[in-house]
Amino acid sequence: MKKRYLEAGEIVNTHGVRGEVRIQPWADEADFLTRFRRFYIDGAAVKVRSCRVHKQMCVAALEGVEDVNAAMALKGKVIFIDREDARLPAGTVFLQDILGARVVDEAGAEIGVLTDVLPEPAASVLVVTGGGREILIPDVPAFVLKKDADAALVTVRLIDGM
Repeated sequence: MKKRYLEAGEIVNTHGVRGEVRIQPWADEADFLTRFRRFYIDGAAVKVRSCRVHKQMCVAALEGVEDVNAAMALKGKVIFIDREDARLPAGTVFLQDILGARVVDEAGAEIGVLTDVLPEPAASVLVVTGGGREILIPDVPAFVLKKDADAALVTVRLIDGM
């Protein structure tokens, strides 16, 4: 069962004195969060008055957060989004939906389980654990052929040395 509310980032600091917060987005692109009109913090819906990208972070003005003290109280909080508010491009999945998925090669041979995704500057890296070892696979089309969240299955192409 897919979770309805998904972790989308963390409030890491304040921005200015008017109550804006800086959010470290947990998405491929920082501007993904600018599309939402509400976030969820501690289980409560919070209206997003504005949200923009600034230096790879999102700067958001949230309803009810009017000054720097109110913004500081949110530091360290995880923000969530409602899955139903998100529009993903075709072939894209939420990472939370594939963590724990089986990972197989092109022939269907079992490689292991997707245990983590590491954000890296060029491309994320999938961490696959299985057979007593850990395999790091760049999350690019040359190596990751298919991500099927419904089947909890990731199909990859390995090369020598992986």
